[in-house]
Amino acid sequence: MHIAIGSDHAGFKLKEQVIAHLRKGGHQVTDKGTHSEESTDYPGYAHAVAQAVAGEGSSDLGIVICGSGNGVNITANKHAGIRSALAWRPDVARLAREHNNANVLALPARYLSAEEAMAIVDDFLSARFEGGRHQRRVEAIEC
Repeated sequence: MHIAIGSDHAGFKLKEQVIAHLRKGGHQVTDKGTHSEESTDYPGYAHAVAQAVAGEGSSDLGIVICGSGNGVNITANKHAGIRSALAWRPDVARLAREHNNANVLALPARYLSAEEAMAIVDDFLSARFEGGRHQRRVEAIEC
């Protein structure tokens, strides 16, 4: 699977750990930045990930990370075709894929250990959209 990932300075360390985890699992990863802990604005990185998933289609899924996860989640969801889900537990990430066909995962770096984040990422990537009754709901999301 090809994953685009991006974070601000608050999510930088976790992003680096997630990238290593993804690559170890055999996934291709495109790092959309940031590349240090120097203070930066999160929207550009979330836009870049969303563009890779819904705009260019160069990535199957995306992961965005900031301190709370909220800023990157809100930003990614501004893009048509993006269904970004903020997850702080593995089951929340799994259900976002199964019921909402989420294609971007938002992580709150300041509130997760590396181990918790990897479990969330793994559940997100392994889950599949169930369709059925959820399909009409997902279709109703788009404006």
